[in-house]
Amino acid sequence: MDNDTPLKDIELRFREGPSDKVYRVALEASGLGYVVNFAYGRRGSTLNTGTKTQCPLPYAKALAVYDKLVKSKTAKGYKPHGGHSPETGTGMQIVASAERRDTGLRAQLLNPIAEDEVEHYLASNRWCAQEKYDGRRMLLKRTIDSDTLIPTNRDGLTVGCPQALAERMVEVIGRFVIDGECVGERFFAFDLLESVDGDLRSLPYAQRLTELSLRFGGLGGCFQIAETAFTPEAKRRLLTRLKVDNREGIVFKDLHTPWYAGRPASGGQAIKCKFWATCSCVVARQNGRRSVELTLSGQSVGNVTIPPNRDIPPVGQVVEVRYLYVNAPGGALYQPIYLGVRDDVSASDCTFDRQCLKYKAAA
Repeated sequence: MDNDTPLKDIELRFREGPSDKVYRVALEASGLGYVVNFAYGRRGSTLNTGTKTQCPLPYAKALAVYDKLVKSKTAKGYKPHGGHSPETGTGMQIVASAERRDTGLRAQLLNPIAEDEVEHYLASNRWCAQEKYDGRRMLLKRTIDSDTLIPTNRDGLTVGCPQALAERMVEVIGRFVIDGECVGERFFAFDLLESVDGDLRSLPYAQRLTELSLRFGGLGGCFQIAETAFTPEAKRRLLTRLKVDNREGIVFKDLHTPWYAGRPASGGQAIKCKFWATCSCVVARQNGRRSVELTLSGQSVGNVTIPPNRDIPPVGQVVEVRYLYVNAPGGALYQPIYLGVRDDVSASDCTFDRQCLKYKAAA
């Protein structure tokens, strides 16, 4: 690999009516070759990321992939907006390779329960309740010896974050790892894993939550501490309000347990209950006329229409779909609505067991 070989990157923007989208492409060195990575989404919000090269290529081949991708986007109406460095402003990498983007962080993942199972968690003082936000899981990290903010997804890969959030976190001094959910340009924090006092993962959740509020509760603006209900009465009021407001769901967390990474085989110290049925599926085929076929466990669960203002996801992409119910096992999603791609969910998670489909009561 020649160190003098020119690397390339570009930011493309598309504005039409309510659409204000950005698409970033970067040709980068990786090992003994080169890769082409991309990031896209609504301008100012958290971007989806991916790669067009599953393994490093010779420079000429990678450049051809880069040029083809840029040409395909400009043909759709995207306009160049100068070059883009993946490490500017807040110092975060946006379109780097997965290997370079892995920070080693992993999120705590929640198992689902049905609505008829929430009574136990409402009645017990051992469990607190929070809103289940309809956004993108994000951990914010700063190390002891760096002022650089490192936003990651639930798999520990660095991602982009809203500029307003990055600017707000500049006000914080010292080391931290904060777990939360990014909804548009707002970040809802619900756990503190590291602070200037060191690693907090072994502490009970009640103590971590208290430390989070004490140290970061005053930031305000786009950074907010997740509202938490502790008593049975407060949890019931929160549950009622979330349903009335058509929120996605509610989360229950055990106040007495330490933090752990990943998802337990069943149960756990943090669980979620969704009010609106959603699931992550794999795109099996593009049907034409802005429709794609969806699968779970390799079995078709019907088709979904892609809105005119959204890119049609490629075959193999994991996407999120909202639906009313499934008539019976083996049936299709009823009245599915396309929500977008999921770069933080793997195809192996798109199974009937993991997605816990909502079936019509008669079934």
